[in-house]
Amino acid sequence: MAVVGHTEEDVKLLARLMRAEAEGDGKLGMLMVGNTGVNRVRSDCLDFTKLTSIRDMVFQSPGGFEATQKGYFYQRARDQDIKLARQVINGRKYHPASYSLWFFKPSGSCPAQWFNQWNSGRHKSHCFYSPLQSVCPNVYS
Repeated sequence: MAVVGHTEEDVKLLARLMRAEAEGDGKLGMLMVGNTGVNRVRSDCLDFTKLTSIRDMVFQSPGGFEATQKGYFYQRARDQDIKLARQVINGRKYHPASYSLWFFKPSGSCPAQWFNQWNSGRHKSHCFYSPLQSVCPNVYS
């Protein structure tokens, strides 16, 4: 059952974002990016209080995703990526991004904190950061 409202276009949009942000980190890396995006839509906290849809999340500015500024993002969604996007829309979570709202690709090791949020782990090239449950309870529900 879906944990965020969506249209078929939203599924394709999320699939394109996941691919553009993390294709180099494989399917699991793409799923983790998807977790982060879905968490932002659900969160209603911190930098993400005005997000009401997947489209809002993908194109949030400032604070959105760098991939939306690159041509690669604007390619057609592939069937395999759409299947991955459906998994996270339906509530599947993948550690360390289960409750993350942020990720980035550092040149070295993951800092313990990033923008005052704690590191929840690393997958290949990306570090993931999650808010405290007391600050963003919707992410944890």
